[in-house]
Amino acid sequence: MKKSPGAAPGVLNVVEAIRRSNLGKVKVAVADIDGILRGKYLHKDKFLSAVEGGFGFCDVVLGWDAHDVCYDNTKLTGWHHGFPDAMVQLDLGTYRTVPWDDNVPFFLGQFVKADGSPSPICPRQVLRKVLARAQKLGFAPMVGSEYEFFNFAETPQSWAAKQGVGPEPVTPGMFGYSLLRMNHKREYFNALMDEMALFGIPIEGLHTETGPGVYEAAIAFSGALEAADRAVLFKTAAKEIGSRFGVMPSFMAKWSAQYPGCSGHLHQSLSDGKKNLFFDAKGRNSMSKLFESYLAGQVACLMEFAPMFWPTVNSYKRLVDGFWAPVKPTWGIDNRTASFRVIAGSPKATRLETRCPGADMNAYLATAAVIAAGLYGVEKGLKLTQPPITGTNQGAEDIPRAPRSLIETTRNFRASGIARDFLGDDFVDHFAATREWEWRQWQDAVTDWELKRYFEII
Repeated sequence: MKKSPGAAPGVLNVVEAIRRSNLGKVKVAVADIDGILRGKYLHKDKFLSAVEGGFGFCDVVLGWDAHDVCYDNTKLTGWHHGFPDAMVQLDLGTYRTVPWDDNVPFFLGQFVKADGSPSPICPRQVLRKVLARAQKLGFAPMVGSEYEFFNFAETPQSWAAKQGVGPEPVTPGMFGYSLLRMNHKREYFNALMDEMALFGIPIEGLHTETGPGVYEAAIAFSGALEAADRAVLFKTAAKEIGSRFGVMPSFMAKWSAQYPGCSGHLHQSLSDGKKNLFFDAKGRNSMSKLFESYLAGQVACLMEFAPMFWPTVNSYKRLVDGFWAPVKPTWGIDNRTASFRVIAGSPKATRLETRCPGADMNAYLATAAVIAAGLYGVEKGLKLTQPPITGTNQGAEDIPRAPRSLIETTRNFRASGIARDFLGDDFVDHFAATREWEWRQWQDAVTDWELKRYFEII
């Protein structure tokens, strides 16, 4: 069993320490389909029981959307099943304490079926399925996540009163890498750095980005499962920390047409447990043949996994030419206009940065998608025949653009044999159904844009 970041005692000692302590409760959580953490406090005795046999958690968590509206088109969970309890298995290796919640012990869990086997539609289990395949090939994927997110001077109450219109950024203007803007909310800024570290989410860098009130956080590299845990936890932790300072962080992909969107970049390499297998001093641009095949896999088929890293209707509003977000499956050497940025250098630092995902990603699913696409290239021995782009998308003229709608990518995903091979039919069918639901909610909505455009004039 893996050891938690920042946890000095072994996990079994942690459980024993909780058993002997005066603590009355433990906090636990699971991620839903959208990557939103759903959790509860458990009485200490209930937690100790759950350590041995798991605990029940209503399976509606995998059967509703971000606003708790139940899907009407899923098969493995839904009204027709009566939303029974599903079993959650705690991963004791995820132990940490919550600094802003009186250091209450915290654990992540994952859904399992009645026989103890992994739930095929649990996002954390989907990633573990892909990682098990990598392990059989002799690889340990390493990942580091980056998030861009806007910060607003709002509370849940003030935002509800505004009815979804006109959020107020914490600072004005376009001021990337600004020490001045960092100073404006320095207590919040410092709390993100310091309390995230205490929560087992080490932040390598935190700075302002280009846009009013926007920050970027780079989370330290680690094994892929741990990296996804950190990324999922980061979003909730930022919101909880921010509320203390009257700040509402938003990881929406594109909140305003005036400004660049929010990305969720994923840095990756493959290790054999001792060294970075992407580095070869004699290779082209210090890239090993393995690295080239992994990259070729992402270039060739990552778009088949697109709803896993562009999961909302809003995700596609970020994909605007000239607004930083890459819109074609291109690669380049240290080129931030490419979807796949090769960072070639030292044996330790050589890696791939996949720049497609948005900050609205479910980190478990986005990480599963990029690794699956890369492993496909490795398994098939794909050659990196597509040349790198240069400058701003120079050399990408004949490469098809990514789809601009959730329903189009969802249809491609549902039809993908590669996605079904790596993720399983149950997950592909379930996730596709949830994205089709999301699209229908958008189709049925009447927006303020439509009112402004048509109400008076037409």
